[in-house]
Amino acid sequence: MERSTRQRTALRAVIDAAGRPLSPQEVLEASQLEVPALSLATVYRNIKALLDAGEISAVSLPGNSPRYESARHEHHHHFQCTQCMRVFDVHACPGDLSGLAPAGFQVERHELTLYGRCSDCAAPKKASGKSKAPAGRHAPT
Repeated sequence: MERSTRQRTALRAVIDAAGRPLSPQEVLEASQLEVPALSLATVYRNIKALLDAGEISAVSLPGNSPRYESARHEHHHHFQCTQCMRVFDVHACPGDLSGLAPAGFQVERHELTLYGRCSDCAAPKKASGKSKAPAGRHAPT
């Protein structure tokens, strides 16, 4: 087993504390608060070591690079914000989905990803003071 380094300790702490899967860039930015000289190459090298040690796991979403989260999580799903692209944990599960599989197929596991806007991105924007009439209607004169 490889020795624990200051960089690896910082990365592990950032990933554990995040409560959601992080991209390597997010890991870098948060870890640099503890280890300012940290580089992206060092982040990738330590992510590989943490994966190999079973301390973190990769979250792969279609069309995205992997993100990383603590391997201590129990079965859960994910939500990806379509605006800021951050990924969040969803700890609810619809349960047994084997009824969705074709007849004769055996479901061994499932992954569920919800897409939409996170609470930050879905927050109502401040009104500009002008109201726009709905399409096809004229504003009163």
